Amino acid sequence: MRLLLMKLMINGLITVPFLVIFAGTSFSGAVVTSVLLSVIAYVVGDRFILKVTNNVVATVADLGLAFVFFVLVSGVTMGELSLVELLTLVAGIGVLEYYFHRTFKANLVTSAA
Repeated sequence: MRLLLMKLMINGLITVPFLVIFAGTSFSGAVVTSVLLSVIAYVVGDRFILKVTNNVVATVADLGLAFVFFVLVSGVTMGELSLVELLTLVAGIGVLEYYFHRTFKANLVTSAA
């Protein structure tokens, strides 16, 4: 549970301000979008893909997931992002995910011991 909360905070730090500033999303809409992305990425990327592959594969999967997610929800919960804005947001998430995965793996090893 601690790792999920950490992921929510990490993704929220980049996603919420970015969506509010560049997409014109309301604060609450940005928070909901960030939470949905974080939970989906946690289940798919961290609990499944990262466990059976490595950090690079899981990070690339999270990048793809974030890209598709933002494209799909752009008309529902937020304004339109340009391709450059979308790629910048996804790249920022990817960098944070890479370091989060290192922490996640270390915690899995520690808790298994």
